[in-house]
Amino acid sequence: MIAISLYPGGSRFNQYSVGFEWSRSFMSNLFGAKALNGAENPSRFWAYAGMILLPITYAIFFINMAKKIPEKNAAVILKYGGMSNILFTFLTVTSLHDIMLIISTSVFWTCLIVISVFILKTKLQLFKVVCVICILIFYYSIYLWGTSNWSLLPIVQKVNFITSTLLILALEYFTKKEDFAHSVGVTKQPQARKPTG
Repeated sequence: MIAISLYPGGSRFNQYSVGFEWSRSFMSNLFGAKALNGAENPSRFWAYAGMILLPITYAIFFINMAKKIPEKNAAVILKYGGMSNILFTFLTVTSLHDIMLIISTSVFWTCLIVISVFILKTKLQLFKVVCVICILIFYYSIYLWGTSNWSLLPIVQKVNFITSTLLILALEYFTKKEDFAHSVGVTKQPQARKPTG
């Protein structure tokens, strides 16, 4: 938010606009040495700080969720996917932006989809709906990017970010290990008969 408030201006649609336009500016506009209107960009240092802190907090979340989910392979994906994504997400602010954006979003959403699969096996009805909505918004943003729909993409980018962040906060603070206890089928072992007589 600090970076956004400091952004001098300019967007893909209007080079001479002033300030950050929520419906037209992309988050990546915050990282350049110069803003799109040609002015020096004081927002970039705050944007860099955000891109270091954001994936670290996501990694902490995925590690915490790995402890809640009883399935070992899923927990490994969450734990190591979350940690590796710190590097991928930070590298989106470099000249490797496009490829790192693809890698980081793929890793991030793979982790969220894994969580969603286990949410669907719980009794958390509201979370089931929210997970599906967030995934649909994400895939819609991918569709807009793939079809070069630059007029809608800046808006959907922010909706995607806000909804996924709210989902993460809700999962972190309003779910517990017990919610997932029955998400993995456990076969009961037959009890040994006591000897008679």
